[in-house]
Amino acid sequence: MKIVTTPMCEEVVRLAGINEYKLNKNPDMEEGDLAILFSESKVEMDSMAIKLNTPRQLFESIREVSKLTGHELSDDEILEFFNGYGLCLKYLEDHDNSHVRVKVYSNFLKDIILNIGFKIDDGNYDYAIYPDYVKDKIDEEGSELIEIPSHGFVSKNPFERIEVRYAILEKLI
Repeated sequence: MKIVTTPMCEEVVRLAGINEYKLNKNPDMEEGDLAILFSESKVEMDSMAIKLNTPRQLFESIREVSKLTGHELSDDEILEFFNGYGLCLKYLEDHDNSHVRVKVYSNFLKDIILNIGFKIDDGNYDYAIYPDYVKDKIDEEGSELIEIPSHGFVSKNPFERIEVRYAILEKLI
C-alpha cells in the first residue's frame, strides 16, 4: 500500500511504525493508495482522517494509524511517546476548570477547550480565544483576548504543538 501523508501528520505516521510513505502538503499530487491527513482536509484518494488537537486525539490517532502496520501499538507503547511532554500527559484525560468562562472562535480550539475543562459561553465570558489566522476579524470589548497559534505557526511535531497551545491556556486557570 502506498501511503501519502502531510507534514503535520508525518510524526504520527512515523511513530505508528510506517517507514515507507510519501510526504506532500497536497496528497492528491502524489501517486498513492491512502492519504493520512487532518480530519478537516479533503482529498480525492482514499484517506484516513486523524485529529491531533488534544493529547487523547493524538493517542487515538497513533493507535489507529498503527493498525495499518499489522502491529497495533499497545497503550503502554503509545504512552512511551508522551514521556517528556508534561502537558500532553496531564491532559490525556479531560479536566474540570469550568470556573474559566471563554468564547471560542474555531472548532479545533473547541476540542482543546473542552479537554482543558473551560466553560464555553458566548454571552458571559472572561476570555475570547481565537486562532492567529482570524486575528483581524476579532472585535471584542470587555474581555481578554487570547491568541493561539494555528498549524502554520507551530512545530510540525504534534506533541510540541499541544505543549505550546496548552501552556498558553493553562495560564488562565
